Amino acid sequence: MRHLTHLKYIDVVARSGSIRKAAEQLNITSTALNRRILALEEEVGTSLFERLPSGVRLNTAGELFIQHIRLQMTDLSRVLSQIADLSGVRRGHVSLSANPELASSFLPEQIGIYRSQFDAVSFSMLVQSPADSLASLRDFQTDIALIFDSVLPSDVHIAATVEQQVHAFMHKTHPLADRPALRLEDCLAYAVMLPEHDSGLRALLEVGQMQSSISLSAALCSDNFDLLRSYACFEPAIGFCLPMSMHIKPGAGQADDLVCIPVASRDIPAGLVHLLQAKGRVLPVAAAKFLDQLVVTMNGRFPEQTR
Repeated sequence: MRHLTHLKYIDVVARSGSIRKAAEQLNITSTALNRRILALEEEVGTSLFERLPSGVRLNTAGELFIQHIRLQMTDLSRVLSQIADLSGVRRGHVSLSANPELASSFLPEQIGIYRSQFDAVSFSMLVQSPADSLASLRDFQTDIALIFDSVLPSDVHIAATVEQQVHAFMHKTHPLADRPALRLEDCLAYAVMLPEHDSGLRALLEVGQMQSSISLSAALCSDNFDLLRSYACFEPAIGFCLPMSMHIKPGAGQADDLVCIPVASRDIPAGLVHLLQAKGRVLPVAAAKFLDQLVVTMNGRFPEQTR
């Protein structure tokens, strides 16, 4: 499989946009890496990269060739995973992408459950915007994506979809903590924590503010939900989340010292969480089984919200 190692070098250069940076990642000299690229280009019969002052980037031939490389690497990973499964020991690697509002609770819990049965399987997770998550599926950087409230292209397969009503979270000592439900206007008297602008949750909050003619002034903005949850312990501030991101069931619930209360749907519309893989792609065994686990959990935990 030495030829696949050489092809992997091309993939790393394409992702980093620099021979020097790629050489550092691969732990070889940039001179040696450049020689291998030149040798491969000579074998292919055309250049694959444009050489720029700031680095390199794939040309049209390179874009075609990189898709072949990634398909080869994906197929090899799938076959090796199937071979390992024949021995009764599930091995492999699962690469995930998720929006910030979904990465902090649900997926870590599910990874832990899976690895409690198959500890030879490793995971990696990218926390990305919806657009970047879709791009990572297309270029085989990730196997599975979890995206909130995004218009989906035709080149992805939807494995599961659940509706998620926006919740407000606050410390259990907050003056509003005993409310069964909240209106958006209830939040005006308190400090508010908001996600960043490119998130699906932030988009829904902005729609809600426009519909209600209310403007929330953020005391703290961040896509790091662990930070927002922690800050709620130091000020009577209100943040916003999805049931999946706080490990609660729909309706009022608790997560640690925080209380999560649904915000009226007439103020903020519900959004959709989509579980995705690239259309037509056959996932390695480990990734396919983990996808099955996510589907079962999502449909079981939110039966009334399943689409």
